[in-house]
Amino acid sequence: MSEPIIYVNGTFVPESKATISVLDHAVLYGDGVFETALAWDGSIFKLDEHLNRFYKSLHALSLKCPVSREDLVALIVEAVKLNNVRNAYIKWIVTRGSNGKPLMEPSGCIQNLIILVQPYMYMAAKERIESGLRVKTAAVRRPSGQVLDAHIKSLNYLNLVLAKLEAKAAGADEALLLDSYGRVCEAHGYNVFVVHGRSLQTPRHDILAGITRQSVIELAEELKLTVESTDLELYDAYTAEEMFFCSTAGGLLPVTELDGRSIGTGRPGPIFREMSKAHLDLIASGRHGIPVYDPIRAGD
Repeated sequence: MSEPIIYVNGTFVPESKATISVLDHAVLYGDGVFETALAWDGSIFKLDEHLNRFYKSLHALSLKCPVSREDLVALIVEAVKLNNVRNAYIKWIVTRGSNGKPLMEPSGCIQNLIILVQPYMYMAAKERIESGLRVKTAAVRRPSGQVLDAHIKSLNYLNLVLAKLEAKAAGADEALLLDSYGRVCEAHGYNVFVVHGRSLQTPRHDILAGITRQSVIELAEELKLTVESTDLELYDAYTAEEMFFCSTAGGLLPVTELDGRSIGTGRPGPIFREMSKAHLDLIASGRHGIPVYDPIRAGD
């Protein structure tokens, strides 16, 4: 692959030329928001839903996107085209910007937009997906909305980084985070589902409202599965027949071990396989997709 092309400081440049100020508040304080989406077979999946969440995050942090929504869509599409990938990982970021001073004062900061595209990256090796993830409950807790609202997809993901480091140090693949009351929240960048019979349950407190999470809920209802957003304790996860994570960047990933306990049979179960296939079929179908490349005409 040739050098990736990135949009930054109002223009597209090769990755090696992409820079932001060291005084940008994103660097100094993690002050900004981001969003990730995927393109599959040349179609960006649920871009409107991602943009809706993105603009809510901006509003919550009193940030403005430097370009209009219409122009942002055009820039995202152009970024995918310039990088010439059909299955792509797409990320766009708005930083608070810099006012020339290494201080927390935001006055005078000029917001910056960054758009990057890379070939789609699988978050787990094929053999881990086939056998299932080993997961550890992290000691670090997910901040509540009174501290740092998980609905805001901000650049401050330090608690998730710490959870990931803890899981890796313990020999686990991923970390499961609880809230301050001990309720299950999220994994490291994933939403969580547990399965009991034909019923799916997913946490409702202190979580990012995942686009893939919503897709799973919609698909489950189409497949005549019961879905409930509720409070989940560790007990509910330990005793689940199946458990899986989901995210835009990772798709659906089965969990077969949590804190040394086998989940269900200790192998990815039938509900996961059914849901995973339905999700892959959905993103491949072009439903909810915005085409990046002009369709090929008959005879071309």
